[in-house]
Amino acid sequence: MALRKPNEIPKISKAREKTIDKLKKAIPKKKKEEIEFICKIFYFYDKKEKKQKCRVLLETVKLFNTLNYSISLQHRKIKNEIDISIFGLSARNDYLTEVKPAYEVVDFDELYGEHIINIIKQDGSINSIKIDFNPYKKQMNLVEEFIPPKKNNGKFCAFEIAENLFSFSEDY
Repeated sequence: MALRKPNEIPKISKAREKTIDKLKKAIPKKKKEEIEFICKIFYFYDKKEKKQKCRVLLETVKLFNTLNYSISLQHRKIKNEIDISIFGLSARNDYLTEVKPAYEVVDFDELYGEHIINIIKQDGSINSIKIDFNPYKKQMNLVEEFIPPKKNNGKFCAFEIAENLFSFSEDY
């Protein structure tokens, strides 16, 4: 029995792409508030590029012991607003495993003045912080930590300025 030849090529539905804008518009489900992530912000000197950068380290509160994980994320900077969206966890290809949280690092060049950093979860929850950067004085000041007004938006991320992780060049 011969197969029939189709007159039209069948349309395959496209997978829904998740972008930062779509996550910002999403309304999260109501659930119990608990801290799942810690966002550490500090100055970092990159010796390979010989540049001073601002580093945002996002890590989970939960520790993993069987595999080493990294956080899948996407980030963008528009003027004085930085959006970091979390898409989930992915396993790292490491031979040695150790008990540690899942983490990911994002570096930014030339941050000066007040900036808002938004951490956006996959369900649409947003936590934000306003920081005043001054690389010339080697300091950053926490201006405000807030949760943007949104239905069912809750606190899931703790922010900290990690001064113990600051690194500067010898010439700086």
